[in-house]
Amino acid sequence: MGPSIRMDLVLTAAPAGWLCSPTMRVLLVSHRFPPHSAAGTEVYTAELARRLQARGHEVHVFSSHKDTGRDDLTLERRSHAGVPVTEVINNLYHESFEQTWQHPGVDAVFREEVQRIDPEVIHFQHLMYLSVGCLEIARETGAAVLMTLHDYWLECPRMGQLVHADGELCNTVEFERCGTCLPSFAWTQSASARRAGQSLAGLRRVTGLDLGPLARKIHKKISRPSDLQAGVDPRTQESFATFASQRTDDLRQCTTASVQRFLAPSRFLRERLVQWGIDADSIYYTPTGLDPLGEKAASAPVSDGPTEVLFLGSFIPIKGAHVLLEAWGQLDPALRSQAHLRLHGPIFQDADYAADLGRQAKAAGAMMGEGLDRAGVQAALARADLLVVPSLWFENRPLVLMEAMGAGVPVVVSDLGGMAELVEEGVNGWTFPMGDAAALAAVLSERVRTGPESMAAVSAEALGFPTWEEATDQVLEHYAACLASRGSAG
Repeated sequence: MGPSIRMDLVLTAAPAGWLCSPTMRVLLVSHRFPPHSAAGTEVYTAELARRLQARGHEVHVFSSHKDTGRDDLTLERRSHAGVPVTEVINNLYHESFEQTWQHPGVDAVFREEVQRIDPEVIHFQHLMYLSVGCLEIARETGAAVLMTLHDYWLECPRMGQLVHADGELCNTVEFERCGTCLPSFAWTQSASARRAGQSLAGLRRVTGLDLGPLARKIHKKISRPSDLQAGVDPRTQESFATFASQRTDDLRQCTTASVQRFLAPSRFLRERLVQWGIDADSIYYTPTGLDPLGEKAASAPVSDGPTEVLFLGSFIPIKGAHVLLEAWGQLDPALRSQAHLRLHGPIFQDADYAADLGRQAKAAGAMMGEGLDRAGVQAALARADLLVVPSLWFENRPLVLMEAMGAGVPVVVSDLGGMAELVEEGVNGWTFPMGDAAALAAVLSERVRTGPESMAAVSAEALGFPTWEEATDQVLEHYAACLASRGSAG
């Protein structure tokens, strides 16, 4: 039996803020969740959970976690900031590529959780590492079903980034080209890694000893990017092209049949998904919330010291740190002496790329440091005069960009995707052609030449976005509309 529909939630014309009072049982579904992962989607989901709970709603989170020291497809229950979280252990022991989007084991676990929680609203944030079957299960409960689109995972089977294995941006998804990309994609564990993981999980069952963290630490040190070359086997190319086509058909059919409303944080992403096949009337532009992180924009004195330029992002090629360092190296040495460039980010498995960045940074006179926690990010932004986001892919609504604007820091971004949409030239930042180090160098030269004072005049305009309270109101209004639709249909 599905959850009962509360008729006090069907008044969709209510003013903003009215939806703070009636309580709902809400299940948020995300591929990953803090503290195990703190990228944009995960941080957004955690913040939305906190905000909904603060309004008096009963909030639960369903997510996944990779932990080879535990049995695959088992559950871990914990709490994060007072919100109950259930994580299914998914160690990527996939038998076929199809299980990267349609996983019967995950479906079974999710069905049990939905029956246990009995939510009135199920709000999907991401399905990577989970299963598209979760959407069908959600629909069958009679709950309101929504999905926020954080990236291009529905379109692109390689992490939803629309970047080919050869590093080229995919402006359109062509299945034959997918066939030359996916053979080098690490979508499942190797046989040896699987055996090792199963042994670790067995040891933990018997002794309680968890060697997973040690094993992951060793693996991280010795691992290197795959030596596979994309598309070396024509038969493999053909099979993966077929998988890509099948995946698109499955996802399109399931999402359009199961999801009542799609929420798109950027207009750019909304238009792409309309082209992909989602009804335009079902996708609502719903920007994420932005709260000022401090008083920098309004009250901080303008520094007469060096211009502080900042990069915050993972040290992986598509984030474009190498483009920034190349541009920095092109600045006139006398001008460069008037500024500091600091780069902070975590190093994942591409240690060779990170090492190359280190050499670039040393040659260009830049400082390269480790990733920062939330407090560290806020502290870094408080000191910064300019944030550079030189990404080489269609970023949607990058968290770091929103945080910079919340801190009153102007930005320089690549001219594509949701990034460019957020920037009004000369008002809250500047754009440059993606990947063009010379063009970026020209922008940086002008900014350093004019100094922090000129950027302080810009930064005060960076706060013209919905607050988190307003964004939460919008989400709740979508919930009420979907519940009303379910009630009228029933």
